[in-house]
Amino acid sequence: MKYTLGSTDVQARERFRRSLNRASMADLLALVTGGNSDLLNYHEVANRLKARQKIEMGTEMVPLNLIVGSVGRYKDFTRTFMPRSGVNEERWSRLDAAMNSLEGVPPVDLFKIGEVYFVRDGNHRVSVARANGLTHIEAYVTVVNTDVPLTLEDFDRDEWIIKADHQEFMRKTGLNQLRPRHGINLTEPGRYDMMLRHIHVHWYLVNKELERKGADKFLEWPDAVASWYDNVYAPVVEAIRKYNLLEEFPHRTEADLYMWIAHHREELSREYELAPLNPDEAVSTFAEVYSESFVQRTMKGLRLGLHRVFGHDDKPLGMSEETYQELRNRHAAGEISLAEAEAEREQRAEEDGFDGVEGKSPKAQHEPHFA
Repeated sequence: MKYTLGSTDVQARERFRRSLNRASMADLLALVTGGNSDLLNYHEVANRLKARQKIEMGTEMVPLNLIVGSVGRYKDFTRTFMPRSGVNEERWSRLDAAMNSLEGVPPVDLFKIGEVYFVRDGNHRVSVARANGLTHIEAYVTVVNTDVPLTLEDFDRDEWIIKADHQEFMRKTGLNQLRPRHGINLTEPGRYDMMLRHIHVHWYLVNKELERKGADKFLEWPDAVASWYDNVYAPVVEAIRKYNLLEEFPHRTEADLYMWIAHHREELSREYELAPLNPDEAVSTFAEVYSESFVQRTMKGLRLGLHRVFGHDDKPLGMSEETYQELRNRHAAGEISLAEAEAEREQRAEEDGFDGVEGKSPKAQHEPHFA
């Protein structure tokens, strides 16, 4: 295809340079704010969502603002498909000139996941269309099915990662079947993997105790999940409700607070050499120190300062001397924290020659994946 240099071509090259400048500004802003101006990587999203089955839908007009990623060129364009310096100006400008002529350009090829689209072929055409202020583009669409309901907003805030993690957690634990009213929803990426580790450590500790007692039958994975929920998670949630802790942490969930309190409990155990706090003790000491309310945070900071000034920082704030001594004694007697149990489990796994996810012995089964 050969074009003579005319007004359309000059305008195309000018549009390319303006778009290139916008891309540079978007990347600079992302660098300053800590954001991400990249397109999404289709393979990363599809793999994380376990999206496999594809259905060809034919040709349709697709809103350009719903195209958020690319199969192979997600680094060449910004999230709004502005071209970066690696994009060929000649090719981009020729497509721009063609799009603004009677000849036009062929449809692009897109994958659709949820409500959003990824470019399989036609990244330059999408970029040119957006630079020209178009709202839609003709595309061959292939739907890639997933059980996770996804919207454009999920990708704007990376909420899709949390939804994918939630799906995988439920698939591995079977909590939707075991405890249908579990109510577990986390709002930070990576937290579901940490929660899964909590369940594995609980499985290990329960079966370790059964092994110590000489039992010939150990807890299997589904029973371990149910036991963790009933005996570890639910009591902490009950204490959270008792202290109305969610009121101090707007936009968070009970599952978020469970994870924070679990970390808080581990920090106290490590710093003061304590046995694990019971749910009420863990939540009450957490509430004594942390709050998102300015007034409460100020008052707690003042109490913490006085606590240290008067030489009482040898025990956690909000914990009685009696409870403190009891936890110290239990730790000295061999009662270990979650982190200590996880380290012990991993060491035993290495010594016994299995991968450490089992809860009882080298012959233990892996957890099943629930459909």
